[in-house]
Amino acid sequence: MRVGFLTILAVAQLAVVSAAADAPALRVHPERVTLRRPESSSQVLVFGKSPESGNFDATRLVTFRIDDPSIAEVLPGGRVLPRADGETIAHAELDGQSVPFPVLVTGQANPPPVSFRGDVLPVLTKAGCNSGGCHGKAEGQNGFKLSVFAFDAKFDFAAIVQEARGRRIRTTAATQSLFLRKATGETPHGGGRRIEPGGDWYRLIKRWIEEGAALDEATPESAVRLRVEPAEIPVDSQTTQQLRVTLVAADGSETCVTTGADYQSNAEAIAAVDETGLVTSTEIPGEAAILVRYMGHVGVSRLTHARPESDFTRPPQNNFIDRLVWDKLEKLGIAASPPASEAVFLRRVYLDTTGTLPTPEEVQQYLEDRAPDKRSGLVAGLLDRSEYADYWAQKWADLLRVDRNVITSQGAVAMTRWLREQIETNRPYDEFARDIVMADGRSMDENPAAFYVAHQDAEAASRAVSQLFLGVRIECAECHHHPFEKWGQADYYALAGFFTGVERRDSPLGGKKIVGGPGQDLLHPRTGETVAAAALDAPPVEFEPLADRRTAFADWMTASDNPFFARTIANRIWAHYLGRGLFEPVDDLRATNPASNEPLLDALAAYLIEVDYDVKQLTQTILESRVYQLSSATTESNRLDDQNYSRAAWKPLPAEVLLDAITAATGVSHDFDGMPAGLRAIELWDSRLPANFFQVFGRPVRQSVCACERGVEPSMAQALHLMNSEETSAKIRDRRGRAAELAASSLSNEQIVDQLYLAALSRFPSDDERRLMTSVFTQLESSGTADPRRTATEDVLWTLLNTKEFAFNH
Repeated sequence: MRVGFLTILAVAQLAVVSAAADAPALRVHPERVTLRRPESSSQVLVFGKSPESGNFDATRLVTFRIDDPSIAEVLPGGRVLPRADGETIAHAELDGQSVPFPVLVTGQANPPPVSFRGDVLPVLTKAGCNSGGCHGKAEGQNGFKLSVFAFDAKFDFAAIVQEARGRRIRTTAATQSLFLRKATGETPHGGGRRIEPGGDWYRLIKRWIEEGAALDEATPESAVRLRVEPAEIPVDSQTTQQLRVTLVAADGSETCVTTGADYQSNAEAIAAVDETGLVTSTEIPGEAAILVRYMGHVGVSRLTHARPESDFTRPPQNNFIDRLVWDKLEKLGIAASPPASEAVFLRRVYLDTTGTLPTPEEVQQYLEDRAPDKRSGLVAGLLDRSEYADYWAQKWADLLRVDRNVITSQGAVAMTRWLREQIETNRPYDEFARDIVMADGRSMDENPAAFYVAHQDAEAASRAVSQLFLGVRIECAECHHHPFEKWGQADYYALAGFFTGVERRDSPLGGKKIVGGPGQDLLHPRTGETVAAAALDAPPVEFEPLADRRTAFADWMTASDNPFFARTIANRIWAHYLGRGLFEPVDDLRATNPASNEPLLDALAAYLIEVDYDVKQLTQTILESRVYQLSSATTESNRLDDQNYSRAAWKPLPAEVLLDAITAATGVSHDFDGMPAGLRAIELWDSRLPANFFQVFGRPVRQSVCACERGVEPSMAQALHLMNSEETSAKIRDRRGRAAELAASSLSNEQIVDQLYLAALSRFPSDDERRLMTSVFTQLESSGTADPRRTATEDVLWTLLNTKEFAFNH
């Protein structure tokens, strides 16, 4: 006689084996398991808690036992598999304690049909068959093409069942189907074995073929969501945590999809995750986000790894930035480095704000200043200097694609001048961004109209605006559902609909004249349906007749409650000064790429809105924080920390800044072809100017709005260039340069060394450095070298220019 399921559950709850007094308390999740089809599986999580170690993942520590193995099986990792219809009790046992959980199995004798959309396509995605490196790439693979990540079920069904005269599927002999034989490697396959013969995936696809290889009806995307458990994971060093992933339908029904989901860590140095959803922490403290993807739906689990037994001492704070960073460091048990010295801070803030080294005179004047608030005064003064406007105008010209090959030389000069004026006058950022979105007029005039010449259609413009000002890489949804976010093709074409009214007319005075108009909605490329213009996560817009559609978009973009706009620019500015964004990349804001310090990102965005998008005010607040002013020297506590701002980062100087630094240190200007004499590299408007130095050090040519176009990774080629470049050597040896001037002066050798250090490294040498460098003069004087004093001066300068301290900002 069969016992009812609820009766079994009641009995099971009373059947807990008495545990030893010191055994950890165990909890099983879910409390009951239901399997409804032959290919179903359910991941069980076992949580332990003990006085010694606190909470921990016991899923792989317990032993699983099941009362009736003919009904179900529990694998060692906690995966429950069906065997026959029925009810039974499974047990998780550890150290004398046993926690029961009921298992109900149905649909084995008369299973529901296999869904092509819901069952087969997830297998192809998990197996990598439809990835961009396999059959999902643009041209397919060996004549067989699938949609990327299964975004188009009809296309995939036709490719598998109907194309190639239907030779891939044999419904009368499923095991002989080429589609199945290739996947198992029984027939030679360039991608190797993707499915194990006789395994769960094999049996599922085989059953689908035997049932007629049908395409089931589509269900609305809004009918499901993904739940990842646990959502928050506190861990110790080199421990594990098994994840459970559940697909939740609109009616509340749930399906465990742990084995079919894809997993990715955004910080593998802190935590890695394997294909089964097992997360393993490393010895490095910090936070990691585990991205989980399943059939167009995404979820995140956040892991926190704090240093054990940390004695955290909270440093003083200058403003709200310090408080929020200290909160995070305290949570992780990571101590902050001490403040940077005055000389280090001086050099750092000069390079960060103006892209320019301080002169030896400026260094000495600052170091001699005894005012208690001199750092704040220095910051305020730098933000009003012309070099600040030059530097940031160039940075925005990079992002806005001010490229003479596209917008003409006159257009590039005009737009660079417009950008510089906005920076110099401290135009509120919301107005600055609005002017670019709403740009019109002639592209050769001093305005941002050339933006719509660089981005020549509605889709290109919407992609650029989305990435630049919203931090959303919407281009990923152009052809298929965004692999890491909720955006689909409908969102992509809805956003592009705001820019369809932009006209690019030939101007009789040269260049293009940009005119905004009413535009029209775009068609969905797959369905052919009209997609109403709508902003991200916003309802469709109803436009007034003849209205410029961009107005509605600009209003939405710059609204104070916009979830993207202020956060994106706050993160960009933070990343520039601190060396790493709160989320990285700096133009990839999404739920599955969370900030390393969400409260700080929220606070920076709120502060920017509060000060009416005053970028200088936000910048000054960042630069006055104790966090920005920390030393780059590591401590035992923070030597492994690269994401929580416990110390200053070593940042390679951008190509233009480095060239200007060499010019400043040597005292010899750089001549650029066709440009006025004495022009600094950060003032250049031409990104195509031939210069081997720029190529080696990664200056962008402005083909993309992505900040990633600029090369920032140091290389051997760069080191060799600094050591051997004839241009640099010529500047060092120049008879009008700093080395020649100092060698001919009445200064002592020690004073010459001091001046070289001030010019190149913005500080005085230490006593050991001074003795070492002065010895060069002594050695050359006794070697018979012609003009030994000048040669020694040049050698010391060359040495300083080739130090890490010179080529990096720290």
